[in-house]
Amino acid sequence: MNVASLKIAEIRKMLDRSESLSEEIIAALAQDPRAGVREIHLRLMRIKSAREGERRRLAALYRYEDELKTKGFSSVAGVDEAGRGPLAGPVVAAAVILPGRAELFHLNDSKKLTAARREALAGEIEKTALAWATGLSTVEEINAINIHQAGLLAMRRAVLGLKKSPAFVLADGFAITGLDLPQLPVIGGDGKCASIAAASIVAKVFRDKLMDDYHQLYPQYGFSRHKGYGTAEHLQALERCGPCPIHRAGYGPVRDALEKRKNSRDTILNYYP
Repeated sequence: MNVASLKIAEIRKMLDRSESLSEEIIAALAQDPRAGVREIHLRLMRIKSAREGERRRLAALYRYEDELKTKGFSSVAGVDEAGRGPLAGPVVAAAVILPGRAELFHLNDSKKLTAARREALAGEIEKTALAWATGLSTVEEINAINIHQAGLLAMRRAVLGLKKSPAFVLADGFAITGLDLPQLPVIGGDGKCASIAAASIVAKVFRDKLMDDYHQLYPQYGFSRHKGYGTAEHLQALERCGPCPIHRAGYGPVRDALEKRKNSRDTILNYYP
């Protein structure tokens, strides 16, 4: 291809249509005397450099899976949960088995990603994964057995829900109780391990959609905006409306709101015997 015969607008279109250009074309862009073409070449070099950097970062994220595969574990599931901290809603876990070194650009701890990027990545992960599943623990279970145990229960349910049974499990933070599989808990695993990062994204997106659904049932709390976390808006709604059925009764602000309403009701009953 004779790059010199192309208009700058045509070169820009060619670059936009293709993620990779031949080394011959890239060299021709660098030698072109037109300032606009050299600017396109610099842009292309920045894109290539960023992609190479992202590939190196992803390679480091796969170190746990790579090491386990050298030890004979052919399929490794990463597991993480979302929703330990909110005042309302279930805790959701996900388990994901990725194929080799899947190039999922921007894969990271879900908390470090924008909502739009999480949603896009969740779709890529679900298409790319050899298997994935979600599991949850209800508000009633959280109230009965505490959030830590409920989180482990949700993680176990996610692993057991996989259509393909993993040979090994990498879990974020804690070993999953009651699971008859070899496993390794990784502290901060959602930022260190590819499959755990993938699970953190799937779990977060799944839970956020659940909270959007709960918003339709209880719009006065604003669940679609804060997903049940204790924001100023949510605390004000608790003060104004009191808790609803998906609030976690054992959490301080919810417990205080329940106690306040109970005291108010007792005052009214005592005033009107």
